[in-house]
Amino acid sequence: MKIAVSGKGGVGKTTLTALLARTMAEGGRSVTVIDADPASNLASTLGLPRAEWPEAISGLKELIRERTGVKDGYGKFFKLNPDVDDLPGKYSKSVNGVRVLVLGGVPAGGSGCICPESALLKALVTHMLLKKDEVVILDMEAGIEHLGRGTAEAVTMMIIVVEPGQRSVHTAQTIRKLAEDIKIPRIGVVFNKVPAGTDLEPLEALLAGLPVLGTLSLDPAVAKAELEGGTPWTGREPQRGEVRAILGKIAALAGAGS
Repeated sequence: MKIAVSGKGGVGKTTLTALLARTMAEGGRSVTVIDADPASNLASTLGLPRAEWPEAISGLKELIRERTGVKDGYGKFFKLNPDVDDLPGKYSKSVNGVRVLVLGGVPAGGSGCICPESALLKALVTHMLLKKDEVVILDMEAGIEHLGRGTAEAVTMMIIVVEPGQRSVHTAQTIRKLAEDIKIPRIGVVFNKVPAGTDLEPLEALLAGLPVLGTLSLDPAVAKAELEGGTPWTGREPQRGEVRAILGKIAALAGAGS
């Protein structure tokens, strides 16, 4: 199973990624999560102390030079498909049964710009998504920068995380268009931070047919954990039940579309 998690900032992408990963790991699956959001703290959310976080691949300048063949000063020519097979083992850390790999950010550039850092990161994501017999969950920004047409079909499901509000739903519609442009086969929505008794039907109507994979209830324990820099994995059965239901819906939709 390969899952890409996206959404506007602050909706809970990293929280959902961590909950999905830990649920599958506790079920005996081999799970790797890829932190592809420069602003996120996925390692911490999974319970790894800050001092033990894995290095961000984009910051390893010597590695990038070696693998892409770029010369000092970043000339015009470098490899677009560098060797990355050994990087997940070398630069990941394990916590609570989950392996964490951090991509980091890349230098800003103009439209269509590609640099050695982005070439290496995209090759690494492609390698991870095309591997077999391993769960990979990609925690992304609100775009799809690390995905391309060559890897889109490998994605079991793209999850767009939304809060129960129209602005968040409108962002989901934008992400959906980006994902459809590169032919990601299955896209679904998870509503997060949903207060008890909320009627989601008006928002679901705005999703124009995007399947709702499930909801995560507004949980004071999760908010407290985030405030204190801890993990949202409270171990409470209602939370685990919601996550298992989301995974069940993903499996059902993936099976129906195969």
